[in-house]
Amino acid sequence: MEFGIFVQGYVGKRAETDPEAEHKALMEETEYVIQADKSGFKYAWASEHHFLEEYSHLSANDVYLGYLAHATERIHLGSGIFNPLAPVNHPVKVAEKVAMLDHLSGGRFEFGSGRGAGSHEILGFFPGITDMNHTKELWEETIAEFPKMWLQDEYAGFQGKHWSLPPRKILPKPYGKSHPAMWYAAGSPSSYAMAGKKGLGVLGFSVQKVSDMEWVVESYKTAIKEAKAIGDFVNDNVMVTSTAICAETHEKAVEIAVGGGLNYLQSLLFRYHDTFPRPEGIPEWPELLPEYSAEIIELLIQEELMICGDPSEVLAQCKRWEQAGADQLSFGLPIGVSYEDTMNSIKLIGEHVIPEIDTDPVHRTTRFRGAAGN
Repeated sequence: MEFGIFVQGYVGKRAETDPEAEHKALMEETEYVIQADKSGFKYAWASEHHFLEEYSHLSANDVYLGYLAHATERIHLGSGIFNPLAPVNHPVKVAEKVAMLDHLSGGRFEFGSGRGAGSHEILGFFPGITDMNHTKELWEETIAEFPKMWLQDEYAGFQGKHWSLPPRKILPKPYGKSHPAMWYAAGSPSSYAMAGKKGLGVLGFSVQKVSDMEWVVESYKTAIKEAKAIGDFVNDNVMVTSTAICAETHEKAVEIAVGGGLNYLQSLLFRYHDTFPRPEGIPEWPELLPEYSAEIIELLIQEELMICGDPSEVLAQCKRWEQAGADQLSFGLPIGVSYEDTMNSIKLIGEHVIPEIDTDPVHRTTRFRGAAGN
């Protein structure tokens, strides 16, 4: 199993007291990725969200990832996601950005796509549309065109229901002989099997705990065995996300978690991501989950709903995800926890956890780029 970090420009309530909260959040998360690179993490995923006040202010993630390509050395940089729906981002522009980032990162870029997870965000680009299912056919007609844009000397062009293009040379071409690995952000269990059939890796942002993972990953691994890859190769890879707090002692980690505003983050998540399955007990916005006590944090750890503890405990918790079949575990770290405590978590995980689990510390760019990869 490999490790990643997930950043999204989470501002939270800090803006109520700090006029520079948005700027600080973005700059701090940049430092988290740079440290994760030094600490042996394999991936850094940057979200693309629009209109999601407090929850995510990272809208121009292509710009952000371009900066990180220069600021880091080995870590793979992923779009989590680029939204390829034509009213949000024209598919040709997405293809161009992916290829450019592939060059700037020296082959370290990973292309994650998706349809968006919330009506407040996505339907802002679709005036008059009220059904989120409308976005499915846009994504379906578009996703298989990207490898053609990258690999055909002159793209043959496209005439679809929602967008079209005459034959054109799409430039630049990706770095090397193939193209970046392709991923799909799965918001529902059925999406895992769909992604597998297309040969796409899965960004499992909606998986809540280990027991949820076991049967979902089984459906994906079954589907991908008979994949008809839309790209140049099959990307057999499932990433899941979890909150992670690591400190020198169990007591300190729990103390950090109690003060981290986890209840507010979860409330915002289900406020905006209304296509995700809503667990029992999550109230409708603007009602909030109650603030987490030490007892609640201990229960969340016990139920495997978060990773929290000293390095040996975090290692054991991560191994549970590995046993459940996850190919990658990506941590959502900046959740209201202080900059110092977040950096400490990254360093401790890099020192004590990743070396015990990650079997490819060199982080080769060719692993999922097929025989034609650079």
